[in-house]
Amino acid sequence: MTTPSDPTHKRPTWQETAAKALTRTGVLASRPVHANLSPPALVAESLRRREGRLSADGALMAQTGVHTGRSPRDKFVVDEPSVTNDIWWGNVNQKMAPATFNALKGRVQAYLQGQELFVQDLYAGADPAYRIKVRLVTTQAWNALFARNMFIRPPAEELASFEPDYIILHAPLFQTDPAIDNVRSSTTVAMSFEQRMIVIAGSEYAGEVKKSIFTVMNWLLPGQGVMPMHCSANIGGEEDVALFFGLSGTGKTTLSSDPHRRLIGDDEHGWGPNGTFNVEGGCYAKVINLSQEAEPEIWAASNRFGAVLENVVADDAGRIDFNDGSLTENTRSCYPADFIPNVEMSGRGGQPKNVVMLTCDAFGVLPPIARLTPAQAMYHFLSGYTALVAGTEKGLGAEPVATFSTCFGSPFLPRRPEVYGQMLSDLIARHGAECWLVNTGWSGGQFGVGSRMSIRHTRALLRAALDGSLANARFRKETYFGLSIPEHVPGVPDEVLDPSKAWADKAAYDKQARHLIERFQANFAAFEAGVGDEVRAVAIRSAA
Repeated sequence: MTTPSDPTHKRPTWQETAAKALTRTGVLASRPVHANLSPPALVAESLRRREGRLSADGALMAQTGVHTGRSPRDKFVVDEPSVTNDIWWGNVNQKMAPATFNALKGRVQAYLQGQELFVQDLYAGADPAYRIKVRLVTTQAWNALFARNMFIRPPAEELASFEPDYIILHAPLFQTDPAIDNVRSSTTVAMSFEQRMIVIAGSEYAGEVKKSIFTVMNWLLPGQGVMPMHCSANIGGEEDVALFFGLSGTGKTTLSSDPHRRLIGDDEHGWGPNGTFNVEGGCYAKVINLSQEAEPEIWAASNRFGAVLENVVADDAGRIDFNDGSLTENTRSCYPADFIPNVEMSGRGGQPKNVVMLTCDAFGVLPPIARLTPAQAMYHFLSGYTALVAGTEKGLGAEPVATFSTCFGSPFLPRRPEVYGQMLSDLIARHGAECWLVNTGWSGGQFGVGSRMSIRHTRALLRAALDGSLANARFRKETYFGLSIPEHVPGVPDEVLDPSKAWADKAAYDKQARHLIERFQANFAAFEAGVGDEVRAVAIRSAA
């Protein structure tokens, strides 16, 4: 009998490794398959294959070509008998016939079997009761490292018996053909919940991998009595958990990174009978204009070996310029959670005590903080409001643009928004969580007139909300949006708390408030029929 220490012991051939690594994928390898390589090995493979280069501090830098963000118009869900009645069909979830998916899957499988492949076996879900096993098959070493950073790495002893629940066939350089594949473009993201298979083709942007699994969790968890959430979360010294919902640019990552509270996760969580848990095992931070002074933890995590930087610009010596958005404003850094100090490594916490909904109101009319009733929380959750300004997206003019993304994550919702809204409302009521709306946008005028809300004031308000002292303050209802705002908070000027007082031009404030109310009304019409009377009663109506 031979043992690994015996010189006669033979290591498995790549064919033997491939057969095990590609189980249930439908891919028959004709070239080497690299299964569950470590980060150093993946970096070495990426450099050998000229997929990217190292920064001066050792991070792996990769560019994603024409796709520097997700391609939501190219996302499809297979229309299968067991799921068709529960899918929120439309622009978010476009229908794909089973025969179309099977043909596309077959073409991608045939393509993959002619490539050198990288396989990673990973978990999604820090709570073992709701965890799924994910197998990624990709043609790029750097995308394998991204996935390894982003998801939860199983212990070595669990890999031997790993059987995937979901499989991702990732062919970033394979171009789909609308004439052959019955799709919209050369890029396609298609998922089958019955086959538990995801096909991603024609995009190197790694966020497609991350968000495809979040979409799966948004499908699975409600059926298990767990609320999936596009939010960050942290936990205080009293083991009190806080959730932070918000779209890009609202401060979700920044505000949940608090030296006095442990970070549970920065983007995707579940809330169920056992409390809060992170879906992921890493962070995916937007790093345009990242500074060491303002966000030292993210800076340090992004400037070290093992991190993956997407579309970040550096000079010939690898010195990074985080202010350079010439490739995209959506520059990203991906790193494991343990690259951040003061992190809750279990990825788990108790029942949330506070729920914070963040908005960056560039119109400057929402208060810096307001206390919400459970019905108001459901309304603002379903609204998912923020405002974009010039510089956040190409093509925007000087005026702010109101943006609504229901549940703060509509592109990732396979079920109707009301399903998630009702779950959140029930959980808030059951556990008595306090709910807050926090505006990190403009004060004293709209974008271009007023000034951005002071981060010092925002942190003071959040600190008061999370330590419980703000709940004891005196509140009054403001005129336009029906929000309860505090009259006084230590460390924050009283006039800042009331946006109408912060504006020098009161008539201009009234005009902007009415303008925003009209947009809330138009957005509410899309989901009004699916909510109860208590939410309709608190909906923002015509201007006063």
